Amino acid sequence: MTDLLDDPTVDDFATTSKDRLADALRDRQDAQARGRFAWLRDLLRTPGLLIAAAWIAVVLLAAFAPSLLAPGDPLVGVPADKLQGPSSAHWFGTDQLGRDLYTRVVHGTHLTLEAALVAVGVGLLVGAVVGLLAGFVGGVFDDVVMRIVDVLLSIPALLLSLALITALGFGTVKVAVAVGLASVATVSRIMRSEVLRVRSSVYVEAAHAGGSRWWSVLFQHVLPNASGPVVVLAALQLGTAILAVSALSFLGFGAPPPAPEWGALVSGGRDYLRTSWWLTTLPGLTIALTVLAAGRISRAIDRQEGNVL
Repeated sequence: MTDLLDDPTVDDFATTSKDRLADALRDRQDAQARGRFAWLRDLLRTPGLLIAAAWIAVVLLAAFAPSLLAPGDPLVGVPADKLQGPSSAHWFGTDQLGRDLYTRVVHGTHLTLEAALVAVGVGLLVGAVVGLLAGFVGGVFDDVVMRIVDVLLSIPALLLSLALITALGFGTVKVAVAVGLASVATVSRIMRSEVLRVRSSVYVEAAHAGGSRWWSVLFQHVLPNASGPVVVLAALQLGTAILAVSALSFLGFGAPPPAPEWGALVSGGRDYLRTSWWLTTLPGLTIALTVLAAGRISRAIDRQEGNVL
């Protein structure tokens, strides 16, 4: 035994094993670092994603600091300047009351984006809780909840939002809540499927076998590992919520005039579409670009989430 310990090959083997272990740990740390910053590399290497991120950054700036982009008053116009086309003085032209349309679009970003964020928050919170409980509890509770979800999914989201607005009343906040509640079924269905997948994993079964409490398993193992696709859906829902809020505002269910909501701006220019195309085209183009940018970013997040998983 003493001869074996004195053998230099044993020391060489131990040293080699330590070196291999250190190299393996270093490679793992490098892989984690590369995965952590993969989204940044994708952003820099993909022009479309970079443009989408830049557009969303401008939209956020317009929502939280509109005076930096448009210092004018969106509610005050000059009647002598009414219905002027886009120019260096008025980038988006003017409306029928002489108000600068660019200023109104910028200041209306806050109303539209605030409503969209509230809608996404409501849908994400309620839908995630419902799906989490349905997938984790299972049994009769899961069956009843999923049948209700199936009924809600069979109703078009816009029609369901209209029905909810009829019950809640008009206004930006109520429109946001209605749009959020209309998306609960989609979020809960995805959350439930992920919970069912995670619940059957080996580490969850090991946690149960180890005597962990059900709430510990739920919040420490199931929820963190099942929330990834729901976060991706939330990013996608932002664009959908902006489109839904704008559509309901277009129909007259949002903030009353002269509030410059994006949908209301498009609606207000319908009567002048033949002679003053910019009144509907430019606000509508702003809505379309924002929805497309949010969708592009959500696809990038989904791809990154798939690489991590």
